[in-house]
Amino acid sequence: MNWKMLYPKSLVSRTLWLTLLAVFLAQVIATSIWYSQSKQRDLDGLQSTSASMATMFASTVTFFQSLPMQYRHIVLDQLRNMGGTRFFVSFNDEEIRIEPIANSEQKQMAVSVFEKVLHQKLPRLPTIKVEFSRPETLHVLKNDILLSDLPRSWVHNTLSLEPLNPPILVVQIELEKNQWLYIAALLPAPYMNLKDEVITRQQILFLVFITSLLLVFTYIMVRRQTKPLKQLADAANALSLDIYQPPLKEQGATELVMATQAFNRMQLRLRRYIEDREQLFSSISHDLKTPITRLRLRVELIDDDNKIDKFNRDLDELEMMVKGALQCVKDTDLHENIVPIDLNLLLASIAERHNHHAIKVTLPTLTIAPMMGKELGLKRCLSNLIDNGVKYGHKVTVAVIDKPDKIILTITDQGKGIPESSLSAVFEPYFRLATDGDGHGLGMGIARNIIHAHGGKLVIKNGLTQGLIVVVALPRVLPVALT
Repeated sequence: MNWKMLYPKSLVSRTLWLTLLAVFLAQVIATSIWYSQSKQRDLDGLQSTSASMATMFASTVTFFQSLPMQYRHIVLDQLRNMGGTRFFVSFNDEEIRIEPIANSEQKQMAVSVFEKVLHQKLPRLPTIKVEFSRPETLHVLKNDILLSDLPRSWVHNTLSLEPLNPPILVVQIELEKNQWLYIAALLPAPYMNLKDEVITRQQILFLVFITSLLLVFTYIMVRRQTKPLKQLADAANALSLDIYQPPLKEQGATELVMATQAFNRMQLRLRRYIEDREQLFSSISHDLKTPITRLRLRVELIDDDNKIDKFNRDLDELEMMVKGALQCVKDTDLHENIVPIDLNLLLASIAERHNHHAIKVTLPTLTIAPMMGKELGLKRCLSNLIDNGVKYGHKVTVAVIDKPDKIILTITDQGKGIPESSLSAVFEPYFRLATDGDGHGLGMGIARNIIHAHGGKLVIKNGLTQGLIVVVALPRVLPVALT
């Protein structure tokens, strides 16, 4: 299992998780402190209560010992007919088998205190057995009689506490041979259950309610604070595709307002820079055409043909550099709207120019779902890549991988490839490997800039045997501000 997939990525989810973790740790620490203190307090209270009850048990034993043998059962019958007392008492001819409850710290303490006090109060009675049993398995009077078999009036006010049914304390003391005094009772509240509860059901419900309430308020607060931040991130992504975005509304915390103001100023400066650059190159184009034309006319007045050829070559090179610079500016400034693009039709229109006499461009048969983007820019980019593949690699094969989040186009030719040392240099302006005079060395750089402007990636590499492989990855999901 990839645990990184479970790690929260958004600011809202991380804040909620940190809040939940902080609440959990705080509750664990608080509960640990409360539990240690309350447990010690409960143990002290249980010890005091057990000692008090053991003293009363000893008094009961002393009372019945003081009665003549023939009167003991008469007194017990009178007590049962009156509805019983706080204790259930009986005289048995044998020791009653008791099924003990599970051991716990509370049970061990109560049993230990009872045994200690009873042995101190009744030193002449060495055989004293103390145990706790469940009401449904408690044997009384004889080993074959259960508590539930007795008349309800005998035990209702003494050992019955429905529906809680806490464990029952049983003390058996051997008064004489084959004569056992049997005393059963319930521990008083809040010690009767002998439970070691770290946290109660009511406390759990309270903690869940408080934590849920805290998370809801935290979510609302963080959501409101991060909304301007998300808008800022969307606007930053949109800036790479369209510099002419409306300024962001300044809202949120002071820091977010300052960041929004800085972003709006940056966008305005970039817009002015691009406009100034366009005006500059337009002016250069206009201003250079006249002197270049004038120089060509003056060259015609020179009598030396060698000098005329040299002048014309210099002028051609100068004119090519001007046209290349203007083309670079024109091709990378994509002033287009975002529209759905059918890549199947776009690739077919590019391949049609090369497949008149022979199949030079093989397209994928897979139907590509439409994507959002700038159609003219992508057509210019893919045209450059496919045209170069046909020109220098003779034949081109286009493959596609259509994923929910992105489209991967692979353009493979059958040429000689590019030297490994020049794979990165081909993106630099005016860098050309070919020796012909057709081109300015700007196509690959322009193509990569267009792909980057769409939030994608362009990578080139040589094939294992021959040819060049161009991989273009285009995201399907554009910034929210552009969709």
